[in-house]
Amino acid sequence: MSGVFVTGTDTGCGKTAISVGLMAALQAAGLRVLGMKPVASGCALTPDGLRNADALALQKQGSSREPYERINPYAFAPSIAPHLAAATAGVVIDLAAIVRAYGALDARADLVVVEGVGGWRVPLGADLSLSDLPTALELPVILVVGLKLGCLNHALLTAERIQSSDARLIGWIGNQVDPGMLVLDENLATLTALLDAPCLGVVPWLDHAEPAQIAAFLCTKLLDPA
Repeated sequence: MSGVFVTGTDTGCGKTAISVGLMAALQAAGLRVLGMKPVASGCALTPDGLRNADALALQKQGSSREPYERINPYAFAPSIAPHLAAATAGVVIDLAAIVRAYGALDARADLVVVEGVGGWRVPLGADLSLSDLPTALELPVILVVGLKLGCLNHALLTAERIQSSDARLIGWIGNQVDPGMLVLDENLATLTALLDAPCLGVVPWLDHAEPAQIAAFLCTKLLDPA
């Protein structure tokens, strides 16, 4: 595979932290890895233009320095749903433009980690949603499960929707976003039993975790292009 698409159970489940950790793990295995966040809302205005913190983290972790616009083709200022942010800016998100940007990154890396925005069914336009991107980019999907109350329902519904589409779910990663989550082990056992995909790692609650720390909890065998 040339890359992987990282989606999540919802906003705030830790997709960026996991994506950067995946990049670090793959780089430790000797691969050239780049990150991409095709669409981002909640961007700050800088002298260089709109910049998103998640996209900047992916850019920083990359094995080579790539232009920001290639990593994040669609950047919007307001922290609102991306299709609403695009409409506010008078922009139509073009799937072909995302595919071109991905192709440019793919040519420079062994593997590209593409991070989604929000959850699996977030709208990107009148006839486009996040769930269309993995198929267009021909990428398998990894689901990040934010480990907190309600994660079982969110994870199972998301996995079912992914598996009923043209996309291929190759695994899930648990990410503890609630440091005080009750019966964590029991929830993980339920996810393992009910999700029809392998667990690629469980990341515990970490204060200010570095990519290498996250990488230590992840299994990347399925992602090795070799």
